[in-house]
Amino acid sequence: MINNQGSTTPSPEAPESQTDEPPAVVDASSHILDDGGEGAVEVVEFLDFECEACGMFYPIVEDLREKYAGEITYVVRYFPLPGHYNSTNAALAAEAAAQQDRLEEMYNRLFETQAEWGEAQESRADLFRGFAEEIGLDMAAYDAAIADPATLERVEFDFNAGQELGVNSTPTFFLEGEQLQLQQLDDLENAIEAAVNGEE
Repeated sequence: MINNQGSTTPSPEAPESQTDEPPAVVDASSHILDDGGEGAVEVVEFLDFECEACGMFYPIVEDLREKYAGEITYVVRYFPLPGHYNSTNAALAAEAAAQQDRLEEMYNRLFETQAEWGEAQESRADLFRGFAEEIGLDMAAYDAAIADPATLERVEFDFNAGQELGVNSTPTFFLEGEQLQLQQLDDLENAIEAAVNGEE
């Protein structure tokens, strides 16, 4: 379960804020799926791998990543909702894969199989471990990462930052540091298109 308890000693991955300033939308430890380089439009998604709405947006996001390749920097941050039994397990699997520079493959696998495990009321950690094997991860390192409290702390760091930024549902998107209020599915593309073209 995600909570607001931080570690007693700050780490480089999860620094504790010393001010009342809200956290940055993108932290130095945030995971970048696409780096558009200098001048690229920054898009950040706070996501829950078990969230059906995130699953619905997944193919839309993938199309936008392809369409705007080189023009946007796409960042994902974890926001596993407490009401989803396996959302934290899925985030742990993704973070363990990220530690082997294989986040995107696990990200894809989790969303592409969401219908198989989403809404399950028992742990599907073994299924996620199977995904890790399928994508060729070092399983000793994967198992060690899953067992390491620092991996959960890394997930909680994103979750806590999201809460401080006003995230309360998923997916929540930020464009150039500003939270988007999406009413329709094409609002995300319209906002990205406008930003890429330098429009307000």
